[in-house]
Amino acid sequence: MASELAEKTTGNVPAAKDFNAYNPRLGIALKVVSALVFTGMIAMVKLLDGAYPVGEVIFARSFFGMLPVLLVIAWQGKLAEAFSTQRPWGHISRAIVGGTAMSLWFAAIARLPLPDATAISFSAPLVTVALAAIILREKVRAYRWSAVVVGFLGILIILSPHLSGVAPTEEASLGAMLAFASAIFMALAMITVRRLTGTERTSTIVVWFAAVTSVFALMSAPFGWVLPDLNDAIILVAIGLSGGVGQILLTQSYRYADASTIAPFEYTTMLWTVLVGWIVFAEVPTLEVIGGAIIVIGAGVFVIFREHRLGLDRSRERSTVTPSKA
Repeated sequence: MASELAEKTTGNVPAAKDFNAYNPRLGIALKVVSALVFTGMIAMVKLLDGAYPVGEVIFARSFFGMLPVLLVIAWQGKLAEAFSTQRPWGHISRAIVGGTAMSLWFAAIARLPLPDATAISFSAPLVTVALAAIILREKVRAYRWSAVVVGFLGILIILSPHLSGVAPTEEASLGAMLAFASAIFMALAMITVRRLTGTERTSTIVVWFAAVTSVFALMSAPFGWVLPDLNDAIILVAIGLSGGVGQILLTQSYRYADASTIAPFEYTTMLWTVLVGWIVFAEVPTLEVIGGAIIVIGAGVFVIFREHRLGLDRSRERSTVTPSKA
Protein backbone atom coordinates (compact mmCIF):
# COMPACT_ATOMS: atom_id res chain seq x y z
CA MET A 1 0.00 0.00 0.00
CA ALA A 2 1.77 3.09 -1.23
CA SER A 3 0.53 5.62 1.22
CA GLU A 4 1.81 4.08 3.19
CA LEU A 5 2.09 1.05 1.38
CA ALA A 6 4.78 3.65 1.51
CA GLU A 7 3.40 4.83 4.79
CA LYS A 8 2.76 1.35 5.19
CA THR A 9 5.85 1.39 7.17
CA THR A 10 5.33 4.39 9.35
CA GLY A 11 3.06 2.89 11.93
CA ASN A 12 -0.30 3.24 10.24
CA VAL A 13 -2.13 0.65 12.29
CA PRO A 14 -5.91 0.90 12.00
CA ALA A 15 -7.43 2.13 15.22
CA ALA A 16 -10.32 0.29 16.78
CA LYS A 17 -13.57 1.31 15.19
CA ASP A 18 -16.05 3.35 17.22
CA PHE A 19 -19.37 1.64 16.48
CA ASN A 20 -21.28 4.61 17.90
CA ALA A 21 -19.82 6.72 15.09
CA TYR A 22 -20.16 4.18 12.26
CA ASN A 23 -20.11 6.23 9.06
CA PRO A 24 -18.62 4.37 6.06
CA ARG A 25 -18.88 7.36 3.71
CA LEU A 26 -16.87 9.53 6.08
CA GLY A 27 -14.35 6.74 6.63
CA ILE A 28 -13.89 6.27 2.88
CA ALA A 29 -13.58 10.04 2.35
CA LEU A 30 -10.88 10.29 5.03
CA LYS A 31 -9.03 7.35 3.49
CA VAL A 32 -9.11 8.89 -0.01
CA VAL A 33 -7.96 12.28 1.30
CA SER A 34 -5.14 10.61 3.26
CA ALA A 35 -4.01 8.90 0.04
CA LEU A 36 -3.98 12.30 -1.69
CA VAL A 37 -1.98 13.87 1.15
CA PHE A 38 0.58 11.05 1.08
CA THR A 39 0.86 11.44 -2.70
CA GLY A 40 1.61 15.13 -2.19
CA MET A 41 4.29 14.17 0.32
CA ILE A 42 5.91 11.76 -2.13
CA ALA A 43 5.76 14.39 -4.88
CA MET A 44 7.66 16.80 -2.62
CA VAL A 45 10.30 14.14 -2.00
CA LYS A 46 10.66 13.76 -5.75
CA LEU A 47 10.86 17.54 -6.22
CA LEU A 48 14.06 17.52 -4.16
CA ASP A 49 15.49 15.41 -6.99
CA GLY A 50 17.97 13.52 -4.82
CA ALA A 51 19.73 16.74 -3.77
CA TYR A 52 19.75 15.64 -0.12
CA PRO A 53 20.90 12.36 1.47
CA VAL A 54 18.11 9.88 2.13
CA GLY A 55 18.86 9.98 5.87
CA GLU A 56 18.25 13.73 5.93
CA VAL A 57 14.91 13.37 4.14
CA ILE A 58 13.86 10.53 6.44
CA PHE A 59 14.70 12.67 9.47
CA ALA A 60 12.47 15.45 8.13
CA ARG A 61 9.67 12.97 7.40
CA SER A 62 9.86 11.33 10.82
CA PHE A 63 10.63 14.28 13.10
CA PHE A 64 8.27 16.87 11.64
CA GLY A 65 5.69 14.17 10.96
CA MET A 66 5.67 13.32 14.64
CA LEU A 67 4.60 16.85 15.64
CA PRO A 68 0.96 16.85 14.41
CA VAL A 69 0.52 13.30 15.72
CA LEU A 70 1.77 14.32 19.18
CA LEU A 71 -0.51 17.36 19.16
CA VAL A 72 -3.57 15.20 18.51
CA ILE A 73 -2.55 12.65 21.15
CA ALA A 74 -1.89 15.43 23.68
CA TRP A 75 -5.28 16.97 22.87
CA GLN A 76 -6.83 13.57 23.67
CA GLY A 77 -4.95 13.53 26.97
CA LYS A 78 -3.10 10.31 26.12
CA LEU A 79 0.46 11.52 25.63
CA ALA A 80 1.92 9.51 28.52
CA GLU A 81 0.14 6.37 27.30
CA ALA A 82 1.61 6.80 23.81
CA PHE A 83 5.19 6.59 25.11
CA SER A 84 4.47 3.74 27.54
CA THR A 85 5.45 0.36 26.13
CA GLN A 86 6.12 -3.20 27.22
CA ARG A 87 8.25 -3.95 24.17
CA PRO A 88 10.87 -1.29 23.42
CA TRP A 89 13.04 -3.71 21.45
CA GLY A 90 10.07 -4.67 19.33
CA HIS A 91 9.61 -1.01 18.41
CA ILE A 92 13.32 -0.62 17.66
CA SER A 93 13.33 -3.63 15.32
CA ARG A 94 10.16 -2.32 13.68
CA ALA A 95 11.86 1.07 13.17
CA ILE A 96 14.91 -0.59 11.59
CA VAL A 97 12.79 -2.55 9.12
CA GLY A 98 10.39 0.32 8.44
CA GLY A 99 13.19 2.86 8.13
CA THR A 100 14.94 0.61 5.62
CA ALA A 101 11.73 0.37 3.59
CA MET A 102 11.36 4.15 3.65
CA SER A 103 14.99 4.65 2.59
CA LEU A 104 14.60 2.31 -0.37
CA TRP A 105 11.27 3.92 -1.29
CA PHE A 106 12.63 7.47 -1.29
CA ALA A 107 15.64 6.33 -3.31
CA ALA A 108 13.31 4.62 -5.80
CA ILE A 109 11.04 7.58 -6.45
CA ALA A 110 14.07 9.77 -7.13
CA ARG A 111 14.86 7.45 -10.06
CA LEU A 112 11.44 6.32 -11.30
CA PRO A 113 8.26 7.97 -12.57
CA LEU A 114 5.71 8.15 -9.75
CA PRO A 115 3.19 5.76 -11.41
CA ASP A 116 5.88 3.10 -11.91
CA ALA A 117 7.14 3.29 -8.33
CA THR A 118 3.61 3.28 -6.91
CA ALA A 119 2.49 0.30 -8.98
CA ILE A 120 5.52 -1.72 -7.85
CA SER A 121 4.90 -0.77 -4.21
CA PHE A 122 1.45 -2.36 -4.40
CA SER A 123 3.17 -5.74 -4.28
CA ALA A 124 3.74 -5.21 -0.53
CA PRO A 125 0.40 -6.73 0.62
CA LEU A 126 1.06 -9.77 -1.59
CA VAL A 127 4.54 -10.21 -0.09
CA THR A 128 2.96 -9.83 3.36
CA VAL A 129 0.69 -12.83 2.70
CA ALA A 130 3.70 -14.96 1.78
CA LEU A 131 5.79 -13.78 4.73
CA ALA A 132 2.90 -14.26 7.16
CA ALA A 133 2.73 -17.90 6.11
CA ILE A 134 6.47 -18.34 6.59
CA ILE A 135 7.18 -16.19 9.67
CA LEU A 136 3.86 -16.12 11.56
CA ARG A 137 2.81 -19.62 10.45
CA GLU A 138 -0.53 -18.26 9.26
CA LYS A 139 -2.58 -20.70 7.25
CA VAL A 140 -2.86 -19.42 3.67
CA ARG A 141 -5.23 -21.36 1.45
CA ALA A 142 -5.22 -21.82 -2.31
CA TYR A 143 -7.36 -18.76 -3.07
CA ARG A 144 -4.93 -16.30 -1.51
CA TRP A 145 -1.88 -18.09 -2.90
CA SER A 146 -3.48 -17.85 -6.34
CA ALA A 147 -3.99 -14.11 -5.86
CA VAL A 148 -0.36 -13.73 -4.80
CA VAL A 149 0.86 -15.56 -7.91
CA VAL A 150 -1.38 -13.50 -10.21
CA GLY A 151 -0.27 -10.30 -8.48
CA PHE A 152 3.39 -11.14 -8.99
CA LEU A 153 2.72 -11.75 -12.67
CA GLY A 154 1.46 -8.16 -12.73
CA ILE A 155 4.66 -7.00 -11.04
CA LEU A 156 6.71 -8.83 -13.67
CA ILE A 157 4.78 -7.00 -16.39
CA ILE A 158 5.59 -3.66 -14.73
CA LEU A 159 9.23 -4.63 -14.29
CA SER A 160 9.62 -6.14 -17.76
CA PRO A 161 11.02 -3.01 -19.48
CA HIS A 162 13.58 -2.68 -16.69
CA LEU A 163 14.50 -6.36 -16.60
CA SER A 164 14.83 -6.58 -20.38
CA GLY A 165 17.03 -3.52 -20.70
CA VAL A 166 14.33 -1.50 -22.49
CA ALA A 167 14.15 1.02 -19.63
CA PRO A 168 15.14 4.58 -20.60
CA THR A 169 18.16 4.63 -18.28
CA GLU A 170 20.12 2.41 -15.94
CA GLU A 171 18.94 4.72 -13.15
CA ALA A 172 15.34 3.77 -13.92
CA SER A 173 16.23 0.07 -13.81
CA LEU A 174 17.94 0.60 -10.45
CA GLY A 175 14.87 2.51 -9.26
CA ALA A 176 12.62 -0.42 -10.15
CA MET A 177 14.79 -2.80 -8.14
CA LEU A 178 14.82 -0.38 -5.20
CA ALA A 179 11.03 -0.06 -5.33
CA PHE A 180 10.55 -3.83 -5.23
CA ALA A 181 13.09 -4.18 -2.40
CA SER A 182 11.17 -1.46 -0.56
CA ALA A 183 7.94 -3.46 -0.98
CA ILE A 184 9.62 -6.49 0.60
CA PHE A 185 10.71 -4.43 3.62
CA MET A 186 7.24 -2.85 3.79
CA ALA A 187 5.84 -6.36 4.11
CA LEU A 188 8.37 -7.20 6.84
CA ALA A 189 7.37 -4.01 8.63
CA MET A 190 3.72 -5.05 8.57
CA ILE A 191 4.69 -8.43 10.02
CA THR A 192 6.44 -6.69 12.92
CA VAL A 193 3.40 -4.46 13.40
CA ARG A 194 1.13 -7.51 13.61
CA ARG A 195 3.32 -8.82 16.41
CA LEU A 196 3.27 -5.50 18.26
CA THR A 197 -0.51 -5.06 18.08
CA GLY A 198 -0.94 -7.92 20.54
CA THR A 199 0.24 -5.69 23.41
CA GLU A 200 0.73 -2.17 22.06
CA ARG A 201 -1.66 0.72 21.36
CA THR A 202 -1.91 2.23 17.91
CA SER A 203 -0.60 5.57 19.22
CA THR A 204 2.37 3.82 20.83
CA ILE A 205 3.36 2.10 17.58
CA VAL A 206 3.06 5.35 15.62
CA VAL A 207 4.98 7.53 18.11
CA TRP A 208 7.75 5.05 18.80
CA PHE A 209 8.32 4.47 15.10
CA ALA A 210 8.62 8.20 14.40
CA ALA A 211 10.85 8.84 17.42
CA VAL A 212 13.23 5.91 16.89
CA THR A 213 13.45 6.52 13.14
CA SER A 214 14.25 10.19 13.79
CA VAL A 215 17.11 9.19 16.09
CA PHE A 216 18.52 6.66 13.62
CA ALA A 217 18.23 9.14 10.74
CA LEU A 218 19.90 11.87 12.80
CA MET A 219 22.88 9.57 13.33
CA SER A 220 23.58 9.86 9.59
CA ALA A 221 24.09 13.65 9.87
CA PRO A 222 27.93 13.47 9.97
CA PHE A 223 27.90 11.52 6.69
CA GLY A 224 27.09 14.18 4.15
CA TRP A 225 23.97 16.07 5.24
CA VAL A 226 23.46 19.24 3.18
CA LEU A 227 22.32 22.57 4.61
CA PRO A 228 19.12 23.35 2.66
CA ASP A 229 18.25 26.76 1.28
CA LEU A 230 15.00 28.37 2.43
CA ASN A 231 12.82 26.87 -0.30
CA ASP A 232 14.12 23.35 0.23
CA ALA A 233 13.89 23.73 4.02
CA ILE A 234 10.20 24.56 3.62
CA ILE A 235 9.74 21.50 1.42
CA LEU A 236 11.51 19.26 3.96
CA VAL A 237 9.31 20.51 6.80
CA ALA A 238 6.22 20.16 4.60
CA ILE A 239 7.18 16.55 3.80
CA GLY A 240 7.09 15.75 7.51
CA LEU A 241 3.95 17.71 8.34
CA SER A 242 2.00 16.27 5.41
CA GLY A 243 3.09 12.78 6.42
CA GLY A 244 1.84 13.40 9.96
CA VAL A 245 -1.48 14.83 8.78
CA GLY A 246 -1.92 11.92 6.38
CA GLN A 247 -1.25 9.56 9.29
CA ILE A 248 -3.97 11.19 11.38
CA LEU A 249 -6.50 11.09 8.52
CA LEU A 250 -5.66 7.45 7.84
CA THR A 251 -6.06 6.39 11.46
CA GLN A 252 -9.32 8.31 11.80
CA SER A 253 -10.73 6.67 8.66
CA TYR A 254 -10.65 3.29 10.40
CA ARG A 255 -12.76 4.65 13.26
CA TYR A 256 -15.77 5.04 10.99
CA ALA A 257 -15.84 1.81 8.98
CA ASP A 258 -14.53 -1.74 8.77
CA ALA A 259 -11.01 -2.30 7.49
CA SER A 260 -12.45 -4.35 4.61
CA THR A 261 -14.47 -1.30 3.56
CA ILE A 262 -11.62 1.18 3.90
CA ALA A 263 -8.57 -0.78 2.71
CA PRO A 264 -9.45 -1.10 -1.02
CA PHE A 265 -9.50 2.69 -1.32
CA GLU A 266 -5.75 2.64 -0.69
CA TYR A 267 -5.51 1.97 -4.40
CA THR A 268 -6.86 5.44 -5.21
CA THR A 269 -3.21 6.35 -4.62
CA MET A 270 -2.57 5.10 -8.16
CA LEU A 271 -5.01 7.67 -9.55
CA TRP A 272 -3.41 10.49 -7.57
CA THR A 273 0.13 9.54 -8.55
CA VAL A 274 -0.81 9.34 -12.24
CA LEU A 275 -2.39 12.81 -12.05
CA VAL A 276 0.47 14.35 -10.05
CA GLY A 277 3.08 12.65 -12.20
CA TRP A 278 1.44 13.97 -15.36
CA ILE A 279 0.76 17.53 -14.12
CA VAL A 280 3.94 18.17 -12.10
CA PHE A 281 6.56 15.94 -13.71
CA ALA A 282 5.16 15.38 -17.23
CA GLU A 283 5.22 11.61 -16.60
CA VAL A 284 2.90 9.40 -18.64
CA PRO A 285 2.47 5.77 -17.48
CA THR A 286 3.37 3.11 -20.02
CA LEU A 287 1.01 0.34 -21.12
CA GLU A 288 3.07 -2.12 -19.05
CA VAL A 289 2.55 -0.02 -15.93
CA ILE A 290 -1.18 0.41 -16.54
CA GLY A 291 -1.77 -3.27 -17.33
CA GLY A 292 0.44 -4.54 -14.53
CA ALA A 293 -1.11 -2.15 -12.00
CA ILE A 294 -4.62 -3.34 -12.87
CA ILE A 295 -3.56 -6.95 -12.25
CA VAL A 296 -1.75 -6.14 -8.99
CA ILE A 297 -4.61 -4.00 -7.67
CA GLY A 298 -7.14 -6.70 -8.54
CA ALA A 299 -5.08 -9.31 -6.71
CA GLY A 300 -4.64 -7.00 -3.72
CA VAL A 301 -8.36 -6.27 -3.45
CA PHE A 302 -9.11 -10.00 -3.65
CA VAL A 303 -6.67 -10.66 -0.80
CA ILE A 304 -8.33 -7.94 1.32
CA PHE A 305 -11.83 -9.36 0.88
CA ARG A 306 -10.65 -12.93 1.31
CA GLU A 307 -8.92 -12.08 4.59
CA HIS A 308 -12.07 -10.27 5.73
CA ARG A 309 -14.18 -13.33 4.93
CA LEU A 310 -11.77 -15.61 6.79
CA GLY A 311 -11.90 -13.23 9.75
CA LEU A 312 -15.70 -13.47 9.83
CA ASP A 313 -15.51 -17.27 9.60
CA ARG A 314 -13.08 -17.41 12.53
CA SER A 315 -15.39 -15.16 14.59
CA ARG A 316 -18.34 -17.48 13.92
CA GLU A 317 -16.25 -20.50 14.90
CA ARG A 318 -15.26 -18.84 18.19
CA SER A 319 -18.87 -17.90 18.96
CA THR A 320 -19.92 -21.51 18.26
CA VAL A 321 -17.39 -23.11 20.61
CA THR A 322 -17.65 -20.49 23.39
CA PRO A 323 -19.97 -21.75 26.17
CA SER A 324 -23.02 -19.59 26.71
CA LYS A 325 -23.18 -17.57 29.94
CA ALA A 326 -26.97 -17.76 29.98
